[in-house]
Amino acid sequence: MGKEIRRVAVVLNSSAGALLGFATAEEDLRRAFAHAGLEAWFIPASAGSLSQRMAIAVKSNPDAVAVGGGDGTIACAASALVSRGIPLAILPCGTMNLLARDLSIPTDDLEAAIAIIGNGSLRDLDVGEVNGHFFLCASMLGVPAWLGRTREDSRGAAWRAWVRMARAIWKQMLRTQRLRVTLVADGRPMPARAAALTITVNPFTRSAGRAFGRAQLGSGQFGIYILDTFGIGVLLALAGRILFGRRNARVREHVASEIDIVGRSRAMRVMNDGELFLLVPPLHYRIWRGALRVVAP
Repeated sequence: MGKEIRRVAVVLNSSAGALLGFATAEEDLRRAFAHAGLEAWFIPASAGSLSQRMAIAVKSNPDAVAVGGGDGTIACAASALVSRGIPLAILPCGTMNLLARDLSIPTDDLEAAIAIIGNGSLRDLDVGEVNGHFFLCASMLGVPAWLGRTREDSRGAAWRAWVRMARAIWKQMLRTQRLRVTLVADGRPMPARAAALTITVNPFTRSAGRAFGRAQLGSGQFGIYILDTFGIGVLLALAGRILFGRRNARVREHVASEIDIVGRSRAMRVMNDGELFLLVPPLHYRIWRGALRVVAP
């Protein structure tokens, strides 16, 4: 494994799904760390924002930093560890936990995820960057980002979130507006008038054992997925792709190591790993190969 991991700084997003509403979550996690033979130092929420707490964690020079949250939290925390060599240990507490799944880290058993920290191995992963913002899984424009804004506005009661999301999907299907951008992939211009554009850190791999999984996390390439239209038929086709791994002919797929996106609007809504940003075009996508060290099984 290399350097033995024993001292772990722990940063939690208390609003993450698996931690929300559990007053004893930190106490339970402390016991799990001790049971795994790890010395854990929990940085309290009162110490500041996530980025401020990550700065404190890095300054303490731990053997690893364990971060509890969803993909957005993990990506934000990882930005403090890029190219530093301090391993990131993932405690999957979000809704999707895509990176944890790609790394085969248990997403329904935090004690098992903590046990991996003490006896796992170290892997160097690629990191995506767009206009100074890092992401580890996917950056989305168009329909996904628009629906992401609806999700942010709907946080709270579950029934209200579902109603608003269903209404948003219906409204979006009635719209004819699409992204009008020019995508330059490795110097090749590709005009794109699409409903949705997704850029992944390393392409999806159909042999990864699950739909939309990535078997390779260090290829140094982006996957580009362009969805030309959006409607009932497309939703059904996407459902088939998600549930049964069927190839969707309506999605154009490309691979590139550098991407630039030029749009007509003054600002573009981008969703990186589930977190929304309003970025000024042109959008410059670059990949940092092997820049993040993580603990994996």
